[in-house]
Amino acid sequence: MKLTHIDSDGKAQMVDISGKAETEREAKAKGHVRMSRETYELIKGGHGPKGDIFTVAKIAGIMGAKKTHTLIPLCHPLSITHIDVHYDFIDNESTVEITSTVRTKGQTGVEMEALTCSTIVALTIYDMCKAIDKGIELGPFYLIEKSGGKSGTFRKQ
Repeated sequence: MKLTHIDSDGKAQMVDISGKAETEREAKAKGHVRMSRETYELIKGGHGPKGDIFTVAKIAGIMGAKKTHTLIPLCHPLSITHIDVHYDFIDNESTVEITSTVRTKGQTGVEMEALTCSTIVALTIYDMCKAIDKGIELGPFYLIEKSGGKSGTFRKQ
């Protein structure tokens, strides 16, 4: 298997996407924030010690996804057409499950943007709750599906 971000001399390079066709692309990623039962019950309604946790975290995730190319070396700046964040509450684990969806029409995928979004959302939830629970655990984070481009569709099994 050839690594795309390594040139023939083994040095890092940005992948040349100029010859790739523009296609509709979408990626979804998940992230998890696990906390004490007390904190979970307190914030499940959306408000915590710093205010509206889930709206602020969603906005932070959207902003993070849009700035992925400034955070991760060799990522291409993209014209993102849609970003969404959805929360599921897993009561028996005191866990907030984050699902981020990112779309574009372009020459490269949005997997890194979806993963960045979920991660920034989780970090923001931590930041907004750390005053009451410093033991909050973040992760795992992973790609659940992607579509578009030469490699087609991927779904995590």
